[in-house]
Amino acid sequence: MRILLLSDIHSNLEALEACLAAAPEHDRVFNLGDVVGYGASPNEVTTKARGLGEVFVRGNHDKAVSGIDNIESFNPVAGLAALWNREHLEAEHMTWLRTLPHGPVTLPELADIQLVHGAPDDEDRYVVNVPDAINTLATAERAITFFGHTHIQGLFRMRAGIAEAVYPEYASIAKTETWNLELESGTTYMINPGSVGQPRDGDWRAAFGVFDTEKRTMTFCRTPYDLRSAQERIFAANLPPRLATRLAAGR
Repeated sequence: MRILLLSDIHSNLEALEACLAAAPEHDRVFNLGDVVGYGASPNEVTTKARGLGEVFVRGNHDKAVSGIDNIESFNPVAGLAALWNREHLEAEHMTWLRTLPHGPVTLPELADIQLVHGAPDDEDRYVVNVPDAINTLATAERAITFFGHTHIQGLFRMRAGIAEAVYPEYASIAKTETWNLELESGTTYMINPGSVGQPRDGDWRAAFGVFDTEKRTMTFCRTPYDLRSAQERIFAANLPPRLATRLAAGR
């Protein structure tokens, strides 16, 4: 089975469409949360996300936009965007967001995999470095944890008691590229496919991943998208300009 992994789309329709166009053949789609927030296309993105597959885990922006959580923990720009998304999201999509499951999400047919937004112990916790990941890696009951939230593509792994971070290596930041890694037995992993709609690892291209359960390979992917259109939607919505300009820097 080949699983398309999407995370942190954040209402960026152009980025999502580019990822779907660039994605290799796959059997299922898993979504690691934050379908909405930040961007200016919440209804279009939610419609597409719902149509792609049935496996989801909720993100912190999904909770804030749908009213499950307030925006007190958000910075002012993120909070304004969450309120704008809440105001413009259709009622049916709002109801759907409220029903998204709390991570970890597991599937009986994939016994060694779990899905979270932030971390297994706290769905809102940021795992950005080895110290953040080490306890999860050391105590995980499942070999592979797919997560999002940080908007940074890459993985953490622990083998023989040693934890390390691994990040994809690409030749450019201008075209569609992939980077493959074969997973090892006896190793635990936390794998982040990166953010579709607002990367923060210095690469502006939309990020996603594909996991092959038979070959035990993880393919990290980056693809350019219509950045200008995504930015113009944000400007037209009178959202904070920073939400548009940061997309070009991948920060």
